[in-house]
Amino acid sequence: MGSFNFFGRLSRAFNDYPSLSKILVVSTISGGSLIAYVEANTYNGSQGHIAHADATASDGGHALSEVVPKKKKVVLLGTGWAGMSFLKSLNNPTYEVEVVSPRNFFVFTPLLPSVTCGKVEARSIAEPIRNIIRKKNVDISFSEAECVKIDPQNKKIYCRATIDSHSKGEEEFAVDYDYLIIAVGAQVNTFNTPGVMENCHFLKEIDDAQKIRKNVIESFEKACLPSLSDEERKKILHFVIVGGGPTGVEFAAELHDFVNEDVVKLYPKVKDLVKITLLEATDHILNMFDKRITNFAENKFGREGIDVKLGSMVTGINENEISTKARGNGKTTSTPYGMVLWSTGIGPRPLIKEFMKQIGQGNRRALATDEWLRVEGFDSIYALGDCATINQRKVTEDIAEIFKKADKDNSGTLTVKEFQETLNDICERYPQVELYLKNKQKRNIVDLVKEAKGDAAKESMELNIEEFKAALSEVDSQMKNLPATAQVANQQGAYLAKCFNRMEECEKNPEGPPRFRGTGRHRFHPFRYRHLGQFAPLGGEQTAAQLPGDWVSIGHSSQWLWYSVYASKQVSWRTRALVVSDWLRRFIFGRDTSGI
Repeated sequence: MGSFNFFGRLSRAFNDYPSLSKILVVSTISGGSLIAYVEANTYNGSQGHIAHADATASDGGHALSEVVPKKKKVVLLGTGWAGMSFLKSLNNPTYEVEVVSPRNFFVFTPLLPSVTCGKVEARSIAEPIRNIIRKKNVDISFSEAECVKIDPQNKKIYCRATIDSHSKGEEEFAVDYDYLIIAVGAQVNTFNTPGVMENCHFLKEIDDAQKIRKNVIESFEKACLPSLSDEERKKILHFVIVGGGPTGVEFAAELHDFVNEDVVKLYPKVKDLVKITLLEATDHILNMFDKRITNFAENKFGREGIDVKLGSMVTGINENEISTKARGNGKTTSTPYGMVLWSTGIGPRPLIKEFMKQIGQGNRRALATDEWLRVEGFDSIYALGDCATINQRKVTEDIAEIFKKADKDNSGTLTVKEFQETLNDICERYPQVELYLKNKQKRNIVDLVKEAKGDAAKESMELNIEEFKAALSEVDSQMKNLPATAQVANQQGAYLAKCFNRMEECEKNPEGPPRFRGTGRHRFHPFRYRHLGQFAPLGGEQTAAQLPGDWVSIGHSSQWLWYSVYASKQVSWRTRALVVSDWLRRFIFGRDTSGI
């Protein structure tokens, strides 16, 4: 009985005080080892509570109630990577936060392909939002609803409940805000291809993964019925994946492993009739990865019988066939299929489309923000994650103001010293400058000046305004949009929470770069994305890893690194334990093929 009390107290300690937890999980499975070191950080911080205390006046003993300042209202739309990261990192109790989202849980989306074939259970990668917010010393509430309209002039949002309350009509309500954070993510982009919405599966949510899993199992069960011909069985067991990005490639690999490791045992009569086709409109799959990874993946899939068709554009899909057109010769082909997964990119949700029309961004693909994640034209509205893109300001737009700020002695020229003193501020405000110096392999500012002046550099190392423009004329070519990944959204959420945590302090003492147009400094340092690497699971316990510094690893060792990183990145000890246990179960008993 004492042992049960001990474990009960230990469990409560882990749940209530995650900062106490450090763990090293080591599992040895089939001759391999899985090592995941995790340190749980506290997100509560050292917040003080606003005291509702009475003070006694010395002259008459009258009780004076302390004036409590009104908390500013922050409304957060969405419970994806950006929203979850913001909530976990926010520790300023002077805000009242209301979260509005049609789902009351966070999903660890990188493991959705693992759910489709029973490698991981759906509940293992979902963490209830109320579990996250209950541990915070910040006033946070949650409403399970969908935002249908944003009114920036009156600082209101209009919402519709997504759960049936058995009341007459739809339950709608309005929410006021001081700050609005839009983190609603994106939806699948069909490129207006006929039949996609009606006949394809997608892989953006847990429901999508569960539908795919059920469809895969039902396909094999249906193919085993004795009344079918071999041609009908081949059609049913033809799985088509449209899109050769990370999601499509990983699903193809998961499905191939499922067929070779489990189907051969459970459905031996139809195992030879299975066909997996991967359609990609460009010249290669995994275009965002190093060429070494791309070539390895294409060769591996070819050896394993996965039919990779490059330069193949889908023109239409009906309930029986998928039509494609070859990019080179324009030849069209119609092929029978059993299931199609559409994984070709993302587009804005209806809410974002309507809001962009309201604010004059109707021709954009995502909400445009500045480098501080504020929606352009609105100081109190922020947008982050897949629904937004940072509209980085060009150096050439401010070149005259930058020169004027740098020319401290008003001589009309810049010395190397003046240029160097300004360069750090330029690089922080315009990150494309730093990328340009790195890509051009410029050791220091002297190299840039020499390139701008040419032969004249031998006589003088000072720059006039025209030479200064020439030195920075090409840096804007290094501007790139950030990828729509969980890693970007996670970092943006943490960055914005840090800004809110220090809002009052930075209002008084700005810490950002100087304002080249105007006086003073910006309140905060602008957001900077730090790429930590990316994985591409290729099946057969092999993964391709591309890490910073042009470091590429492909094979079984990278697979164990993948296990370790994904275990450590889980948002709670509950999901971490469930995911690791699912991996162990699969190694011992195989995948779950129940279809439920």
